[in-house]
Amino acid sequence: MGRGQSLPGAAPSWQPTATRQVLEGRARQLDWVRGFFAQRGVLEVETPVLGQCGITDVNIDCIAAAPQPVAGWTHSTGWLQTSPEYHMKRLLAAGSGSIYQVSHVFRNGERGRRHNPEFSLLEWYRPGWNDEQLMDEVAALVCGWLGAPEPERMSYRQLMRAHAGLDPMTADLPELRNACYSLTGDAALVDQLDRDSCLDLVMSFRVEPALGFDRPVFVTRYPASQAALARISEEDGCPVAHRFELYVQGIELCNGYWELTDADEQRQRFEADNARRRELGKPEMPVDERLLAALEAGLPECAGVALGLDRLLMLKCGVDDISEVLAFPAERS
Repeated sequence: MGRGQSLPGAAPSWQPTATRQVLEGRARQLDWVRGFFAQRGVLEVETPVLGQCGITDVNIDCIAAAPQPVAGWTHSTGWLQTSPEYHMKRLLAAGSGSIYQVSHVFRNGERGRRHNPEFSLLEWYRPGWNDEQLMDEVAALVCGWLGAPEPERMSYRQLMRAHAGLDPMTADLPELRNACYSLTGDAALVDQLDRDSCLDLVMSFRVEPALGFDRPVFVTRYPASQAALARISEEDGCPVAHRFELYVQGIELCNGYWELTDADEQRQRFEADNARRRELGKPEMPVDERLLAALEAGLPECAGVALGLDRLLMLKCGVDDISEVLAFPAERS
């Protein structure tokens, strides 16, 4: 029986799953984060947790909310936000300058040792910076808090070649599906996977578990098909996304971009996401027209990153289940 669950017929578990010591660690973590950004002149902001739009990302499912009709709303359904990104980009377009936010965010169906449907996210944006500059700042915050050595930087392509024997930029779909079948033995599952789903599976099984044990590792230069809201350029004859993730002891801590600022390109990506959602039988998501209007008005050149504070606290406390750093995980909420 998992931590936080009750025996059938037993009284409901009302006690927290995090100890007083861990709760104190969380308070120190928030002090550390706010002190870090105060020293650097980055403004703390707050944006809505409940919004009119969710995200179109095929791999993330939003939690719907149905409040009473609100004057000015263009959709009948609201969405608990999976990230404050869209609202923060509207602030950036309005001239906010460098900003950060500590927020609770929500993702449907995510529960496991490292996942809870509601979790704490630190997100920040630096106008005038690129992804390389932002990685320096992420390293300063994370390694300063954990007392860890400076991270190394390796491209997605390097890591897939080293740990999986695949070139993710040139491998065809049959080759990728063969690699996935060798990992799962499930032909019916593998036959349904597209190229990016195959890459994600191989990354999860072969690469991620090996990352960040000697020192933290930034994974950089993702395939262009996994750009999400990052800009794309060409490297060694292949299009790559200016996106990075940081791994410590096999745990993914953050996801950062040198941000896309082109409204037309962003709309095309939203539409492509919804087309893929239709193929998978998932509901289409409303496109955030306010975000696109902000991009059209002029999002400054910037880099941004989202970092999971619960996972960072897990590393600091030396625990391997997210329930141990949450006062009340989903089962006790």
